[in-house]
Amino acid sequence: MRHVDFSPLYRSTVGFDRLFTMLDSLGQPESGQSYPPYNIERTGEDSYRISMAVAGFSEDDIAIEAHRNVLSIKGERKETEGEGAEILYRGIASRAFERRFQLADHVDVVGAKLKNGLLHIDLKRTVPEELKPRRISIAKAADKDAMQIEAKATH
Repeated sequence: MRHVDFSPLYRSTVGFDRLFTMLDSLGQPESGQSYPPYNIERTGEDSYRISMAVAGFSEDDIAIEAHRNVLSIKGERKETEGEGAEILYRGIASRAFERRFQLADHVDVVGAKLKNGLLHIDLKRTVPEELKPRRISIAKAADKDAMQIEAKATH
């Protein structure tokens, strides 16, 4: 895949460096990271859900942190010695993991729950009132002002 050079755009834009970094990383492989598997769903007009398969992990084994438009999910299972059984084959993964998701501006984590081996993280986009589009009314000019301008122009 070709690499696109965004350096000419850096000279004429301000504040889009995060966007260009994300575009640069699109063509690069994700370094083979496939564990744990996850889904990203749109559950409403401004709401989303990340569902991650974390079988064998409890709420105490998982840490979720949102910081500067990055959502980090870390899992580290604490091995309990002396469970009373010798494991002959380990097919259920218990390795530590860390997943990072880039969040758009004004996307906040609403909540998280662990149910049936799936971690569900609910997200919602809330745009502040001052950033929403607003209608600007146009004031009508008084006819008196229009006559004065015409009068001044004739002298």
